[in-house]
Amino acid sequence: MIITGDDIVKYASNLVSKAELNDSKSVSTPLESNVKFTSMDGSPLFNPTRYRQLVRTLVYLTTTRLDIAYAVHIVSQFMTTPHSTHYATVLCISCYVNGALFHGFHFFANSSLVLLAYSNADWTSDSSYHRSSTGYCLVLGNSFISLQSEKQTIPSCSSTKAEYKALDNTTLELLSLWWLLGDISIPQPSSTDLYYDNQSVI
Repeated sequence: MIITGDDIVKYASNLVSKAELNDSKSVSTPLESNVKFTSMDGSPLFNPTRYRQLVRTLVYLTTTRLDIAYAVHIVSQFMTTPHSTHYATVLCISCYVNGALFHGFHFFANSSLVLLAYSNADWTSDSSYHRSSTGYCLVLGNSFISLQSEKQTIPSCSSTKAEYKALDNTTLELLSLWWLLGDISIPQPSSTDLYYDNQSVI
C-alpha cells in the first residue's frame, strides 16, 4: 500500500513548476554529505520571498517524504536572511523531488509491525552557537513513521551529553507511539530496540 497519493504527487509537481525546474536534470540526493552552512554563505538574496515560499512548500512535503526532511531542516534555518548558497540548495532539493515524484511510504502485508527506533546526535553541528543537533527516526513495518531533526536548546560540553539528550527525546517519542499502537490493537513487545552509535552512553 502506498500512502502517498495523487494529491501529494501533484503537490510535488507544483513545487517543481514553481521553482521552474521541470526540464532540469534530477539529482540522486537532496543534499551532499558533510556539508555545513553558515548564515553568511554566498551573497544575500535581493528578494527572499521566493526562497521562503519554496521552503514552506518543502516543509509540508516532508510529512510524506522523510527522505528530504534533513535537507529541508537545514535550509529552513535561513528563512530570515537567505543567501545565494542557501537558495542553490533549495533548488537542489527541488531537483531531487522532481526525479523522485512517486516515492512514498510502503507498508507490505507480510512485514512485521514491530516498532524500532534509531537515535543520533551531531555534536556542535551549529557553527554559530555551537549547539548539537538531535536526530531520531522510528520504523514500523520496514517504513518510517516518525522523524525529528532539530537543534538542542543549549550547547553540550561533550558528544556523550549530546547523545544523552538525543536518546531522551527518542525515548519520549518511542513511549508515546508504543502506547498508541497498543490502543489501536497493534501491541508491541515488552521491550523495543533502540539503536544508537555511541559506546560511551552505554
